[in-house]
Amino acid sequence: MAAPTMKERQVCWGARDEFWRCLDEHADDASRCQALRRSFEASCPQQWIKYFDKRRDYLKFKEKFEAGQFQPSNTSAKS
Repeated sequence: MAAPTMKERQVCWGARDEFWRCLDEHADDASRCQALRRSFEASCPQQWIKYFDKRRDYLKFKEKFEAGQFQPSNTSAKS
């Protein structure tokens, strides 16, 4: 698999940013952003999609944690 060109990377990042913006605007309701998700998946290599999905989850967790809004689940609190 060849590395994406600069243009392909820019298209991928743009699709990711549009999808993430939609999620932010709709309180992470992915059903309202399906078309943008498909565009994101069509524009980026599969490994990048996995990485970006994990990155968003981490950034959202970090945001909640730093704001003092993180609530551990009952199962992790017992460990």
